[in-house]
Amino acid sequence: MEDLFRSYWWLLFPMAWFVFGGFSSWLNYRKQRETLKLLKTYADKGQEPPEALLRVLDKPIDSDTEAWGGASRSGRPANYWSLFGLFAVLAGGFGIAAYMPETFGVDMGVRFPFTVVALTMGAVAVWALISAMMTRRDRS
Repeated sequence: MEDLFRSYWWLLFPMAWFVFGGFSSWLNYRKQRETLKLLKTYADKGQEPPEALLRVLDKPIDSDTEAWGGASRSGRPANYWSLFGLFAVLAGGFGIAAYMPETFGVDMGVRFPFTVVALTMGAVAVWALISAMMTRRDRS
């Protein structure tokens, strides 16, 4: 069992991501359900519900804009500069690990996988840099 964990420890991260996504969807579902219950009470009393309450129902049930707080109305990230910084640092870290594995006490067989990851992260960093330079910020 210990060898199984040692070989597949990294699966904890995608599994946690799936659990978080399911929990977030469940919370959004509960929010929509409670909003509908509240609207029903307004309808039973014959009153007009507030606009803010109706706006809650306009959003898709799995809208991530509230959960992450970083997406604009178009669904694009609001700040490409932070993405550029993140992926540039990751690319640099994997690049260093690929070309100096003996420094980290790792065998030389990790050079190729780390190089692939470093190049991929570098490509994403270049994309984020181009997007950051081409995207106009809202002045509102």
